[in-house]
Amino acid sequence: MSERHPKPSYLKRNREDEFVRLFGFHAVIAALENPKRKHRKLLGTLNALNKVRENIPDIEAMGLVIEEVSTKDLSRQLNPDTVHNGIMLICEPLEEPRLKDIEIYGPIILLDQVTDPHNVGAILRSAAAFQVSAVITTFRHSPAPDGVLAKSASGGLEHVPYLRVRNLSEAIKNLQDRGIACLGLDGEAERDISSPGCYGPYALVMGAEGKGLRAKTRDYCDQLVKLPLPGDFKVLNVSNAAAIGLYALHQLG
Repeated sequence: MSERHPKPSYLKRNREDEFVRLFGFHAVIAALENPKRKHRKLLGTLNALNKVRENIPDIEAMGLVIEEVSTKDLSRQLNPDTVHNGIMLICEPLEEPRLKDIEIYGPIILLDQVTDPHNVGAILRSAAAFQVSAVITTFRHSPAPDGVLAKSASGGLEHVPYLRVRNLSEAIKNLQDRGIACLGLDGEAERDISSPGCYGPYALVMGAEGKGLRAKTRDYCDQLVKLPLPGDFKVLNVSNAAAIGLYALHQLG
């Protein structure tokens, strides 16, 4: 008999979903040092494993399987073009917190259909640097917290909660109910992000490159703001825009 209320397809899991593959030296080291991660197996070349041992001397006592492999072995298990730095960690995914359980100790970033894992990973790096409380995106039209995203985050994924929700507008409303001002980043906005009155507690809402914020997302924001860019060229990568936006708001205190 079929389920009366089956889970949406993006919430379904199979056995392959139970583990994630993290690669790249910084991503793997950060994951190994994260007590919230459950590690299963570490695979690497001799040089890469020795480098891990230099950073984590007690790696042998952590209870995970350590296997020496060749660069070709790793490339066969990953995409042939993957830059894995000779190291890969098989582990369980981090438990994603519920929106209501997020501890607010700094700003929040909400991403409106930013799909490129390189961009989201870079945003997580900036988020970790600016003590962001969480990066929130949606189940659909967003990358999973593993692989390319984790490597691009260079360890940031282990320091900043990465939360996926079904409805971004509802997430914005939830944050507003907690007294958090949601600022939509829009290059056509009249107000500058560094102008008085635009400071925390706050959330920075960002759209995908090209499309920007969706109309519904814009409507839910408390106000739309733009970056203070003095040059004539105003087209920025979304991860660069996130870093500048966080810095500008940090300067306001």
